[in-house]
Amino acid sequence: MELSTIYTPELFQFVQDHLTEDPAQLLLRHRQSDKFDLKEAVAQIAARQKGLRKLPEWAANEAVIFPPAVSMEQCSSEQTATFKQRLAKGAFLLDLTGGFGVDAYYLGKHFEKVVYVERQEKLAAIADYNFSVLSGMEGTYQVHCDDALAFLKTVKEKADWIYADPARRGGGNQKLYKLADCEPNIISHWDILTQKTHNIMVKASPMLDIKEAIRELPALSEVHVVAVKNEVKELLLVWKEGEKESSRVITWDLPSDEPFRFKLGEEEHATATFSLPEKYLVLPSAAILKAGAFKSFGNRYQLHKLHPHTHLYTTDELAKTSGILGRVFMIQGEVKMDRKTIGKVFPSGQVNVITRNYPMKPEIIKKKFRLKDGGEDYLIACTVQDGTPKAFRCKRMG
Repeated sequence: MELSTIYTPELFQFVQDHLTEDPAQLLLRHRQSDKFDLKEAVAQIAARQKGLRKLPEWAANEAVIFPPAVSMEQCSSEQTATFKQRLAKGAFLLDLTGGFGVDAYYLGKHFEKVVYVERQEKLAAIADYNFSVLSGMEGTYQVHCDDALAFLKTVKEKADWIYADPARRGGGNQKLYKLADCEPNIISHWDILTQKTHNIMVKASPMLDIKEAIRELPALSEVHVVAVKNEVKELLLVWKEGEKESSRVITWDLPSDEPFRFKLGEEEHATATFSLPEKYLVLPSAAILKAGAFKSFGNRYQLHKLHPHTHLYTTDELAKTSGILGRVFMIQGEVKMDRKTIGKVFPSGQVNVITRNYPMKPEIIKKKFRLKDGGEDYLIACTVQDGTPKAFRCKRMG
């Protein structure tokens, strides 16, 4: 595909001239030009505005071409793509589901050769062009427009790593998350994948059931649960040739460099301890909760759970929470959940509300008591050891 006929110098100039403006208003105010496609130019502006946070390096480069909105939504962020460099390096990377090329680009910095495969012609052309304007590594990236599995069968050289991010959109733009429902179907083609490489990394939906994934792919070496600022963004399923050890689950909350590691067998055989709230409450990272390390987390840091179904922990010793993957709060007092008390404890009406295993969700509490988010105060409501619902005014530590 010849991109220069679409992405003309006039289009690039229009994009830069109107970069901070409302895309919808641009379409209304400007007429179609004979020098460039106005709708495509406005789509580039909208994508660049989203890219400022998601892909700052790419958005800062005026020559980069952004893909259609769906591809922009589904691609990894710069932060999570860069994180993958910690897990994979070598001579030859084969990316079977290239897409916009973000993961191939950042992983490629740790490989001598990257073969990118994408079946959509326009996406492949955009990726090929962007690699040339971004990388400064001539000859590193080889782009092929082809079906992933058809191409894989033609590969003679064994890759150091195969990377795949199976498409998670079905008919009618339906979101999918089970491995068997995604394209390509990693499970049904696992044998050929393992024949063609020494290592495999599969990016999966944060909605994927980790235990189910390990049952379907029992040879997995590691499952990485990757969160950014306490929001789980993706799961990474890793297979390493020759490893016989059972799957390790490793949770991350970027930008922190300290992971929490455990094995599902460890969690199954662990025994939790319980207590009424002590001086501090500990709320684990969303990555740990997604991984299901409910007992392992408490045992590792010698914390007590508040209730079997309340994933909040407590301790009297702040030192036990040092370096913990989660948030720590000091209890300042119990709060009776009625309008008079809430109004007295939080006179400004501003408080951050968190609930765990509590009859009301945060939005319901805020609506009922006319509260709004913000400030340094926290209202944490939960069910405690004896089964009663309680609420506490807290201050976040650190």
